[in-house]
Amino acid sequence: MNQITGDRDAALSAEDLAALRENLHEQRLFRREQLQQLTAAAAPRTQALLDRQATSQTEVRVQLAASARMVLADVEAALARMDRGDYGACELCRGPIDRARLMIVPQARYCARCQHVRQTGTLT
Repeated sequence: MNQITGDRDAALSAEDLAALRENLHEQRLFRREQLQQLTAAAAPRTQALLDRQATSQTEVRVQLAASARMVLADVEAALARMDRGDYGACELCRGPIDRARLMIVPQARYCARCQHVRQTGTLT
């Protein structure tokens, strides 16, 4: 059975996993298309790069592409965890990630507690 057990709020049903997998596939497609558009938009601007506005736009595109690549990597890692059967388990404490958290951030690697610790360095 491919279900993470724990309290009722953390458990994922087969239907939850199917919906989450579909969401992740949609996110992957979106990020790939976004990267393709950002890359295509950046290529034909050689002389315009001298212009300050074009340089600013290029910087924004570079940052957007970096962010899209990072999210795409997280999405692909989540799909790989699904394939291995360990999706929904926190990568730090190995406890279950709450179902509600996964429904909002399906590529989440950490439970809320461990995520907070990673971001702030403090326990609550």
